[in-house]
Amino acid sequence: MNWPSLSLLGQSILSGIFIGALYGLFGLGLSLSWGLLRLINLAHFALAFLGAYLAYQLSSIGAMDPLLTLLLIVPGFFLFGMAMHWVFMRFAVSPFNSLLVTFGITVIIESCIQWIWTADYRRLESHYAEVKFRLGTLYVPLPELLTLIAALVLCGSVWAVLRMTDLGKALRAAAEDAPIAAAFGVDERRLSMLLSGAAAAFAGVAGVCLALSFTLSPSQIYAWIGVVFAAVMIGGLGSPLGPLAAGILIGVSEAVTMAFTAPAWAPLVSFSLLILVLLLRPGRV
Repeated sequence: MNWPSLSLLGQSILSGIFIGALYGLFGLGLSLSWGLLRLINLAHFALAFLGAYLAYQLSSIGAMDPLLTLLLIVPGFFLFGMAMHWVFMRFAVSPFNSLLVTFGITVIIESCIQWIWTADYRRLESHYAEVKFRLGTLYVPLPELLTLIAALVLCGSVWAVLRMTDLGKALRAAAEDAPIAAAFGVDERRLSMLLSGAAAAFAGVAGVCLALSFTLSPSQIYAWIGVVFAAVMIGGLGSPLGPLAAGILIGVSEAVTMAFTAPAWAPLVSFSLLILVLLLRPGRV
């Protein structure tokens, strides 16, 4: 085992925080959908990558600022999320069947991405990538900083809405006992469609952040599923802040592991943490 310098270790921890924030963004919509709607929506991963490719297309070909692409991506994904949930309600899709159906949607979206943009690697070149801030001996890239800010703002805002507003109380009541909530005037169908649309919109935001920092390839969709699932389950279903905290924990653990050992060991971290949580606190998820 090689002992890294303090500078390298600090930079690794900082990088882990940034990638963990992206894990949290990816997991936000999945956690809400799974915890409050009882639907395991794997399509969130495909939607995030579709958002990343749309941001790439609009920025590279349409000459739009990458952040301004959110003005088109977020509303479009919101409507798509509502439409998808309407279909789930129309055919009374069960939680287990939602896993299978959304996996099929993921494969379809991946095929569409590969058909339109091919399987070649794509990289969004933007002026954000050239901006880096210096913090002592550490460097803070602007795209990663924007991802962290977006994750903190979105997860914090959703937590505040769920805990401090009537809308949030209605959502939690419907998730806990839909018939009783309906008896008190809660429109479960309308709220669930709004929540599903919001979850899809969050996936679009995660996709834009992904495009700002990473090279894109359609096959990478499946590489994100395992670690984000671990973050969601460790952080708690239906919790906006839990997946973010768990994602940062996993990201820092992976980064420190890579600093001390070979990068091949990093993927073992998230599942080791998940196994520990399931063994020590089986009632958590």
